Amino acid sequence: MSDVWTYRSGLVDKTSDIAGYEVVASDGSIGKIDEATYDTGSGSIVVDTGVWIFGKKRMIPAGAVRAVDHGRREVRVNMTKDQIKKAPDYDERRRSDKTYREELGTYYSRF
Repeated sequence: MSDVWTYRSGLVDKTSDIAGYEVVASDGSIGKIDEATYDTGSGSIVVDTGVWIFGKKRMIPAGAVRAVDHGRREVRVNMTKDQIKKAPDYDERRRSDKTYREELGTYYSRF
């Protein structure tokens, strides 16, 4: 992934609103988007996983989004459920912290 914090061309823009969309990994649903940001170089989705991983949230960089279906209100990411489950926990207080974003970027850029 060349820029893990930027959506692939044509998927979403600042006028998009994908909050509430279902997030689907390569092997099934992982939850719904609680929040999405769209700025180039710092875009991400925050996924509320519900009971799937005990109410945890995951902040997934925009570059992991591989498809958006506005009709079905669905976002597909290029990872498995297990890879997302093993990702670092979302820390809202650190969401803009450079070190935290680097940690997340390093993890997600492997997929």
